[in-house]
Amino acid sequence: MGSLSIWHWIIVLVVVLLLFGRGKLSELMGDAAKGIKAFKKGMADDEDTAAKPGEPARSLDHQPKVEAEQTKVS
Repeated sequence: MGSLSIWHWIIVLVVVLLLFGRGKLSELMGDAAKGIKAFKKGMADDEDTAAKPGEPARSLDHQPKVEAEQTKVS
């Protein structure tokens, strides 16, 4: 009574297939696999950038501040 028998699992499987359908389940599994691959790729990219020393910081050229002339409007 405490554990699920094979009949319980079959009924659960049938209900899941009826609710989601065969195509929807394969889409969900494909999307989950793509998400896992993207996550692993992102983690690998983070490790690669952390291992490589970065380029020295470049100084930015800036324009001198220009003061606007004040004119009186009559």
